[in-house]
Amino acid sequence: MLTFAIPCLFGLEGLVGDELRRLGLQDVRVENGRVLCSGTLADLPRLNIGLRCAERVLILLGSFPARSFEALYQGTAAVPWEEFIPRDGRFPVKGHALDSQLHSVPDCQKIVNKAAADRLGRAYGLQRLPETGAKYQIQFAIMRDHCSLYLDTTGPGLHKRGYRAVGVEAPLRETLAAAMVTLSRYRGKDPFRDPFCGSGTIAIEAALIAKNRAPGLDRSFDAQRWACVDSRLWLDAAGEAMDREYDGSYDIWGGDIDPKAVRIAQENAVKAGVEDLVRFETADAAKLSCQGEYGQLVTNPPYGERLLEKEEAEGLYRMFGRVYRDIPPKWRVLVITSHPEFERFFGRKADKKRKLYNGMIKCDLYQFSR
Repeated sequence: MLTFAIPCLFGLEGLVGDELRRLGLQDVRVENGRVLCSGTLADLPRLNIGLRCAERVLILLGSFPARSFEALYQGTAAVPWEEFIPRDGRFPVKGHALDSQLHSVPDCQKIVNKAAADRLGRAYGLQRLPETGAKYQIQFAIMRDHCSLYLDTTGPGLHKRGYRAVGVEAPLRETLAAAMVTLSRYRGKDPFRDPFCGSGTIAIEAALIAKNRAPGLDRSFDAQRWACVDSRLWLDAAGEAMDREYDGSYDIWGGDIDPKAVRIAQENAVKAGVEDLVRFETADAAKLSCQGEYGQLVTNPPYGERLLEKEEAEGLYRMFGRVYRDIPPKWRVLVITSHPEFERFFGRKADKKRKLYNGMIKCDLYQFSR
């Protein structure tokens, strides 16, 4: 059995843990900023293709005390790298060190690289490894004098679904958008609205969730080129994911006052294969109309730091607070923003509030219901 480490944005650990359990992974353990679980090589494609809220899929290969460069070298050299990395494999090293005696990341990179190279050289009887083949990205994390070593199976982060080649300013990370939709409990039955849709990420993720379409089907992963992972496992995982998809029509709408943003959102929907499931229109959020007894409104209005002057953003929140009064009482409304006084300008306290991060931007997710 392998141990998988699944990093995620802070605040999303519980959602990722739930995803892993639904995928049938064993021994799921939720920690700050990541979730651990046990699985096999066959689970590696399933995780990369199927996870919505996680950032990447790592294989945890070693964990040991590392208070000196010698301890770091010996611990790294004890890892059976040859079980994964072939004689021609490329194995670049990256990582970080926090609150540890080994605080120089470049020096740690050199030690980890040398130890892995020495181990592989002995295994293959080579003094110099060619490193002309597929990439096997080694990652290290040294925290409080303890080192963990990983292989990154994903490559570009899982938030890079492949549909957003072009965006607008301050885009919302796809994994966070998927988490917001999940927290709204949207499953495709009710109307769904995003009146500040920007490049369309929230509405597109809502369409993928409604259709139950795996987010990683239209992209590639580093481990697809690994000799130790049979290509049939990737085909089986993709087939399994497609078998779980639903057919149907859904009332998913995104609006934005900027026609350019709407055009980009429409193009992104085409790339995501959901252009028939979601509508994007040039629209003023002040004139928003929500019909139906039940529904979900999930949105990411401008924060004020980059898109608008702070005063304009605050005026926007006041306007949206007035619009909220006309939304049917059984609708669930979720708003994410980094503005610390959003509730004051919106005009009411949230029923629930959750701290999240959009990349490195600290935000709050406000949930309103009546």
